[in-house]
Amino acid sequence: MLSLQQLVAKELNKRVQPQVRAFAAQIAAEYPDSARAVLFYGSCLRSDVLEGEMLDFYLIVSDYDAAYDKAWLAKWNRRLPPNVFPVQHEGLMAKVAVLSEDDFHKLNRPAASAVSVWARFAQPSRLVWKADDDAKQHVTRAIAGAAPTLLNAALAHIERDVPLPDLWQSGFALTYGAELRAERKDRPASVISFDPDRYETFGRAALHHTAIANELRGDRIYLEEDPENRVEQEKRRWPSLRRRGKMLTLARLAKASFTYSGGIDYIAWKVSRHSGTELKVRDWQRRWPILGAAVMLPKLLVKGAVR
Repeated sequence: MLSLQQLVAKELNKRVQPQVRAFAAQIAAEYPDSARAVLFYGSCLRSDVLEGEMLDFYLIVSDYDAAYDKAWLAKWNRRLPPNVFPVQHEGLMAKVAVLSEDDFHKLNRPAASAVSVWARFAQPSRLVWKADDDAKQHVTRAIAGAAPTLLNAALAHIERDVPLPDLWQSGFALTYGAELRAERKDRPASVISFDPDRYETFGRAALHHTAIANELRGDRIYLEEDPENRVEQEKRRWPSLRRRGKMLTLARLAKASFTYSGGIDYIAWKVSRHSGTELKVRDWQRRWPILGAAVMLPKLLVKGAVR
């Protein structure tokens, strides 16, 4: 049986379409003094159709000061990571999130102050560009922290025993509830059902690395004795994680109004795509995107388009 880190390395090396690798190389070329790795993830990873979609990349850099010519961009990437930018390449569109190697490692661990990074990298991703083998090893080690972090959170919120797929679903439901998300309620289950064998294999390996002691008997996970009270410790983290996660979503939207050209149109497109709720962006909202998003959000909450 492969170790969790070996599974991550194998998954990162899986084939992607040539256009994706070319896109990643262009992204890295725009940061010649700092680019360390480019990761491809998200819904487009599960589809052969790229045209008309918004691809998702993470650019991992050596440090923020080396990545930017403008000091304020480095400052905000450090204070409120990640920065997110729109990019186009040969007819394809993408959004690129920028994190330093140190932040990427920390944000895939249980001590992370928000769920957004480890929740995404507990799911499949591909390493589509790397500066060298050291950069590859760094992202592999970082991502290997994501699945244990998610499953540890799920272990704290289950009954005594559950099937492994249900544990994954519980973990994803927790993370979706800790951000303002446009996806439907069945989204956690659909993520797992796309590749159940992957989650079975990764889950068995990741459960060896959770803080909460457990035992896998057949296809069910049982909680073991908890003398250090780790279940309650994990549970106590979640009210603040939920509050902080939703506030961070709003703060990042505000920041994106400065860094992300057309950001409010992207938000409207994404909400419409995932929730089925059609949104129209008015011209004044494009001129004042922070105010526009603030007006849009209560309507979305009332309609249930974001939670």
